[in-house]
Amino acid sequence: MSYININKLHISTKGKTLVDISFNIKTSTALVGESGSGKSLTLKSILKLLPSNLSVDFEYESDFELENKNIGFIPQNPFTSLSPMTKIKNHFFVDNKRVIEVLKLVDLDENVLNKFPNQLSGGQIQRVVIAIAISKDVKFLLLDEPTTALDLQNRDNIISLIKKLQENLNLLVLFVTHDIDSIKDLCDEIIIINKGLVIETGKTRDVLENPKSDYTKKLINSTFTNKNFRE
Repeated sequence: MSYININKLHISTKGKTLVDISFNIKTSTALVGESGSGKSLTLKSILKLLPSNLSVDFEYESDFELENKNIGFIPQNPFTSLSPMTKIKNHFFVDNKRVIEVLKLVDLDENVLNKFPNQLSGGQIQRVVIAIAISKDVKFLLLDEPTTALDLQNRDNIISLIKKLQENLNLLVLFVTHDIDSIKDLCDEIIIINKGLVIETGKTRDVLENPKSDYTKKLINSTFTNKNFRE
C-alpha cells in the first residue's frame, strides 16, 4: 500500500490563514467538517485547483508524485461533470480495452458507451464518473462528497462500490464530506477539521464511539447516533 504524509498544508490570503493542517493517509481516510471548515480548500490544494489569489505552502512525503496521472477525482455532482451532448464513450481518454475493463469494475455494461448522459440513471452516471476516475493507473482517489446528489439506496450502492475498488485496486482514498454517516463503513481513518485546523483524528470507529471534542460530538449528533454505527 502506498502512503501520503501531508507534513504541512498552509493556505492563506492577504495575511489571513485559512487552512493550517498536517495529516497522513495510509488507507481509506475521511476528511470531515461543516461547510467553510477548510476541507474543500484542502482538496483543491492537492488537485492544484486553488485560485491564484490564495497563497499555498504544501509539503508532503509519498512513494509517488501527486500529479494528474496518479490521482483520480470524483466530483460532488456527477450530473454536471459530464457533457450532456457527448456520448459516454467520448468522455474517456484511454483505449477501448481499458474502457471495457473499468466499466466491468463499476458493474456497467458496455452498451452505456453509445448513450448520452441524460439516457442514464443517477446511479449509472455516478458509476461512469467513477470509471473515468480510475481509467488511468491511479494510486490515489479523491472524492468530493460524491453521494450528495444521490438517493439513499444509490448512495449505499456507490459507497459499497468505492470500498470494493479501494480494496481490489489497492488505492489510497481521501473522502471529503460533511456527512459522517456516508463514510462510517468505508473509511478506516477519520480527520475532523474545523476553521482550517485538525480538531480530531484516529480510527473511524474509535472517534465515532468515543469523540473527544465538542465539535466532533456535534457532527456525530447531527447525522446519526452511535447505536447506528455499532454492529
